[in-house]
Amino acid sequence: MTRTARELLETTTRELAPDPGSNPLVPLITRGEADRSTLAALALEQRWVIPADRRAFLHLAERAGPEPAAYFTALAEGEALAAEHLEAFAAACGVDEARADAYDPLPGCQSYPAYVAWLALNAEPADVVLAVSANFSAWGGYCAAIAKALRTHYAFTDEACAFFDFFAAPAPALDRTATAAVEEALGAGRLDEDRARRYGRLLQSYEALFWATLCHPAQPVRRG
Repeated sequence: MTRTARELLETTTRELAPDPGSNPLVPLITRGEADRSTLAALALEQRWVIPADRRAFLHLAERAGPEPAAYFTALAEGEALAAEHLEAFAAACGVDEARADAYDPLPGCQSYPAYVAWLALNAEPADVVLAVSANFSAWGGYCAAIAKALRTHYAFTDEACAFFDFFAAPAPALDRTATAAVEEALGAGRLDEDRARRYGRLLQSYEALFWATLCHPAQPVRRG
């Protein structure tokens, strides 16, 4: 029986769900055991990730057909909103412009946006829709847990938590756009499910590397 686009998205998301032990940092945050310097590093790394992903999604939108283009445009618009929310989180972590300018991003954290940029240049946009949609499911769960913990253990304000609230919130309109993009690709025979899953597995691996690097940075997070 031929699967619908919605069924394919749901199946792929389940197949690519990360191992519960692959993220060592979020459990520390949820228990209130991550120190504020680690939270600051999270904010500083995201200051590099968010604009990079936004530009990658805009490039994918330029390369894509109408439905995938709508999906990637929506993602890019979301990244722009997230960037605004990120500043309040960074400030709550004690990050000012001088500290941000002095920060050296960690290779293990920046591998994820580097791979998203590779996908933007090389992958079939329809395949990326499937891979990215599956990855965002795990990211949203992480953000929900962090937002709750920041309020409970770190006394962060709603404004300071808004970055994580934004990604944790259900996005039915985005889900519909993703479904329409996959449906269009299936109808046109442009979706390679095996390749999309390969992209998705790599995204999940780079996501896990991001969190593991923040837990055990291999280099100093500040220049002397």
